[in-house]
Formats: sequence, structure tokens, C-alpha cells
Amino acid sequence: MDDRQFRNAMGKFATGVTVVATEVAGNVHGMTANAFMSVSLNPKLVVISIAEKAQMLEKIKQSKSFSVNILAADQQELSMIFAGQSKNQQEIVFDRLEGIPVLPRATAQIVCEVSAEHDEGDHTLFIGKVTNLKVEDSEPLIYFSGKYRLLAEE
Repeated sequence: MDDRQFRNAMGKFATGVTVVATEVAGNVHGMTANAFMSVSLNPKLVVISIAEKAQMLEKIKQSKSFSVNILAADQQELSMIFAGQSKNQQEIVFDRLEGIPVLPRATAQIVCEVSAEHDEGDHTLFIGKVTNLKVEDSEPLIYFSGKYRLLAEE
């Protein structure tokens, strides 16, 4: 199988859209990611997967903390900005939760301390111990087959 076929197959798994954020030396850094999942309830752990070529990799290694912001349905532009796909240059204002930058109005803001990291293939998996979270009552932004989607009402 070739890389495109593999990517197409993986794109058939509908995911939420997140922005992972961290802060190093007073500068906030963020990137769009859909490689995120919960790992454990006790202790509360999540995992994110960051490509070895991503600038965010070294930032998280330095800060040893990050937030996962599960985007709301009306935050597609934020996803595009943090994925480097938007020409819309705007200043992003972050809130703070436990001192970690989080995006206002995200469906969920999850703050983590890095508890482990694992190099696998061309990515590093960061296991994050959840130290706090905030949840909003809003619809999530969905990504499926290379396109943004919204949940449909039954």
C-alpha cells in the first residue's frame, strides 16, 4: 500500500478536531491535531501524537505540559489557523487554566502534565496526566474524509 492509500483509509475514521497548546519562555504555541485519545480513567491520562518534523514537538518537550482544546462547531477558522491553512492573520487570545494556555469557548479544555513520551515511527506519543479540565455545552467540530463536518440531529 502507498502513503496516500493509508492516509485515505485513516481519514475514514471521524474525529473531533483539537488544538494542542503549550507555552515556552512566555510564548504560546499551538497546532491543530486529531491524533488524541483518552487512555485511562484512573489515573486520568490522555495521549497526543506529534510528528517529528512539527515545531510543537520540541516545545512540549521543553514545557512538559500542554492543553488539548476540543474545538466547537463554530471554531473551524481556529483549526485552519493552527494548521497553517488560513491566510487570516489574527491575534489569538488564550485563557488560562492552571496557568496553561487554553482556547476560549472550546467544547473542552484539558490541561496536562507530560507523564511519559514514546518515540514511535515518525511521531512522538506524549502521555498527559490530566490536572484540570473545563467542559462547555456546545457541539463539536468533526473531521472526516478530509473535510470539516458537523454533527447531524437525529
